[in-house]
Amino acid sequence: MEHLRSSAPGPTVADLGEDALLAQVFPLLPTGDATLLGPGDDAAVLAAPDGRVVISTDVLVSGRHFRLDWSSGYDVGWRAAVQNLSDIAAMGAAPTALVVGLVLPTDLPVRWVLDLAGGLAAACRPHGVGVVGGDLSGGTEVVVAVTVLGDLGGRAAVLRRGARPGDVVAHAGTCGRSAAGLALLTAGAGGGDGGADGTHGSGGADEQLLAAYRRPVAPVRAGLLAAEHGATAMLDVSDGLLRDAARLARAGGVVVDLVEPRRAFGEDLGVLEPVARRLGADALAWVLAGGEDHGLLATFPPDAVLPPPFRPVGRVRAVDGGSVAGVLVDGGPSPVAATGWDHFRA
Repeated sequence: MEHLRSSAPGPTVADLGEDALLAQVFPLLPTGDATLLGPGDDAAVLAAPDGRVVISTDVLVSGRHFRLDWSSGYDVGWRAAVQNLSDIAAMGAAPTALVVGLVLPTDLPVRWVLDLAGGLAAACRPHGVGVVGGDLSGGTEVVVAVTVLGDLGGRAAVLRRGARPGDVVAHAGTCGRSAAGLALLTAGAGGGDGGADGTHGSGGADEQLLAAYRRPVAPVRAGLLAAEHGATAMLDVSDGLLRDAARLARAGGVVVDLVEPRRAFGEDLGVLEPVARRLGADALAWVLAGGEDHGLLATFPPDAVLPPPFRPVGRVRAVDGGSVAGVLVDGGPSPVAATGWDHFRA
């Protein structure tokens, strides 16, 4: 953090002050398709034609959820947006707007904050999502708190608790790549941030995996497709496939059996295994227990046609006399010891 503050050129947030900082930030933010009144007043005004609003929130704390020497402001803005957009998609809704609260140390460079706004905008704009307001405060660490709003478009929300025995378990997105990127950073690879201009190198697997950690790509539109194709349950895979599949299973009182994960996630493993061998790690553990790829895990009726990009990864089973609601891998215990991210035990 100190290295970032002392080496970055230009003024700090204290040099500008709140009003001047916001005057530079606001023009960078997308308005959004549902925005009737954007930033500048005491509150924004959004259209809500469905009559219901889907809402979720996340907090990112420097040193806990990101490191300033590993990720640029653009990276952090992108990640903050994507993990919230994915939560709305997991409900079968379309995200409409974000509001963002920032806690900023007084000696943080203004450039970092403008890059954060650029990352937020780049992740939101393709989905017609506005960044319509928020709040600023001073503090000792960088904190990014995002609240996201969404619209169901007249559909029923897809909940975690709807899975039924016989349903197909399906996944959209990538799995394990963000965890591999984190492992590379921890091992000392790619220690510089991802750049302030929104670009990354496109060389080998290492750069792809570092990008997956810094700027994950969530299948946001797939959430709507899942709802339209009769998904019975769904959630965002943010804390690891095993942990989140278990949450879905417990919510529905069923067993989620992940079948042949080496086949189901073969494309991911093909990218991960060479890097895992080099680091002395387990690629399958990244797939099953790594988080922050922000894919979607859903269940569908047995006769449903899975909409792309969903791929079948298992089956829902009934709880019988010898089992409890939870997750299995090929009908038994997980082959990896790790179970995923816990905010208070990590």
